[in-house]
Amino acid sequence: MTLSVRNLTINTDRLTLLENFSFTVENGDVLSVMGPSGCGKSTLLSAIAGHLAPEFTCQGEIHINSKNVVSLSAEKRHIGILFQEDLLFPHLNVWQNLAFGLSSALSAKEKKQKAMATLSEINLSEIAEKMPDQISGGQRARISLMRTLLSAPSALLLDEPFSKLDKPLRRAFREFVFNQIAQRQIAAVMVTHDEDDVPANGVCISWPMNNAYNTNGNEANSDA
Repeated sequence: MTLSVRNLTINTDRLTLLENFSFTVENGDVLSVMGPSGCGKSTLLSAIAGHLAPEFTCQGEIHINSKNVVSLSAEKRHIGILFQEDLLFPHLNVWQNLAFGLSSALSAKEKKQKAMATLSEINLSEIAEKMPDQISGGQRARISLMRTLLSAPSALLLDEPFSKLDKPLRRAFREFVFNQIAQRQIAAVMVTHDEDDVPANGVCISWPMNNAYNTNGNEANSDA
């Protein structure tokens, strides 16, 4: 699902965080926005998702599959977010956490079947009945991503989702995330401060300079 931002401007009473910012992300692709901590990258994601804090104002257009959603509430935008923390519910076991992301139109039995099928798909069926504090950090990260994807988001936002993981686990989870995005053909925007997180041959926007380039070093067409 294509995600397109056009002439996005984000202000507070005292400063302009972003001005006339534009980009397009195609189905299955990940656009990376890279910059130091505290520069406002997460505020950009909040604006796209519809969770912008009251002190900010936002002008411009945010299109998902050619529909401008900028005036819609967050729940009507159907945009998934993956954070640094896995945010699993500690009182629910693994399959119940997955089932939480499913449509309320499904019966309890259908939700469990779908959750169990998802665990089988990612080779984690053996942890279905375990609680979040009984599984590894890598397993929790995978369950968190799949719960988000099971909600069938129109687009996916990644807020430094790899930063809490150690290097070997980080590499494995990055590959898992990018593969899922490609397989499900979801447009995704990721903010990070680590160049290693940027997908190979992906488009990266350097914040706050707004220079776009491919990871092979060539200038990219991001409309930035």
